[in-house]
Order: sequence, then C-alpha cells, then structure tokens
Amino acid sequence: MELAVTTRPKELLGVIYEFIKNTGFPPTIAEMRQNLGVSSNQSILDLLEKLSKKSFIKRNEGNARNVAILPRGYKELGEPSLTPFLGVTSAGAPIEAIEISGEWREMSGEVSKLDSDIFMLRISGDSMINAGIDDGDVVLVQTKKEFVSGELVLAYKDGESTIKRFISEDKPPYVYLKPENPNYQNILFTDTTELKGKVISVFKNNYWKSIK
Repeated sequence: MELAVTTRPKELLGVIYEFIKNTGFPPTIAEMRQNLGVSSNQSILDLLEKLSKKSFIKRNEGNARNVAILPRGYKELGEPSLTPFLGVTSAGAPIEAIEISGEWREMSGEVSKLDSDIFMLRISGDSMINAGIDDGDVVLVQTKKEFVSGELVLAYKDGESTIKRFISEDKPPYVYLKPENPNYQNILFTDTTELKGKVISVFKNNYWKSIK
C-alpha cells in the first residue's frame, strides 16, 4: 500500500528532499524535527522507520546525516533524483580521492531510474581519452560487487582511486586495469586492489552519454 499524500511520513520525506536540495546535506534528526514541527526525536525515528520499511529511504548507522532517498522515494514525491558529487578521481596514475561535501545535482531520465547507489566523480588526467573520458569530465559511477571483463571501473589500489578498464583473461597478466591511452601502462591486480563501481555515463555537452 502506498503512502497517502496527507500522511506524516510523506511530509517528512518532503522535508528530507528539500533539505538536501537546498543545503547539499541530509538533515539531522534535530533538523528534521524542527522542519516538521514536532518536539520528539522518537516521533521522527518512528516516521523514518515507516519510510525505510516502504523502501522510500535508506539509513546508514554511525552518521548524524545518515538518510538517503531511494528511487521509490523520489517517485513518490514526483521529484528528480539528487545524486551526490563525491569528489575527484584519477584517469592517470591512482590518486587519493578528494571528498567534496555538500554538492548534489538533480538527475533525470534513465539515470534517475537506477535502483542501486550512484554517485558522481570528476576526472583528473587523460589516461581514458580513447574511451571518451577527458580531463575535467564528470562521470557517473554505479556501486557494484561483481564485475565483467571489459567494464570501465572505479578501482582503489593501496587506498588510492583511479578509473580504468577492468580486464580478466586466461593469459598473462591475467587480471589488470587497462588505460585507454597508449601513453599509460597497465596496472596489475594485487591484494590491495579493489573494485568499487562501474562507470556508466560521462557528462558531455550538457547531457549524459553512455559509456561502453
């Protein structure tokens, strides 16, 4: 059963959306309480639990600003998705990811229909130019746990991030990260290499272009 327009859970969902859109951050419990006009933290927690059970939001423990709106929540509100712009990653040698807090962007079209977590990163470097990703571009990354050879991925190696093509084959070097620029060398997989997500789109000429 869908939430009715007049229910308090729906009102709180709207409060969360507007707060993120206007400030760049999810609201704390105290900020939700203030914006909804209630005096009890428990009232907010109860409403959040109802929204969570209907898969309108996701809560991550251990953070005061721990609420994220899920695709079904955006659909209920009739609003475009808001996607976090997490930072900068490398299309060259791996570099430390730089967090950019408080920047969210509206998403529309097919991108907003994705069910899994997505986030944006700005590219630094030119190692992926033959894949259509240039220095300064913004890419959209979809969080995944399983990957297929040939996919463009966000990888972490020794705690540093990079965008490369994931290659797994039955001949040496077997498993590695491949740049799309002949001026760069392959990066071999080690115990410290971890794949975080698949690059699914790049922002070009004011629209999102699919990546293959």
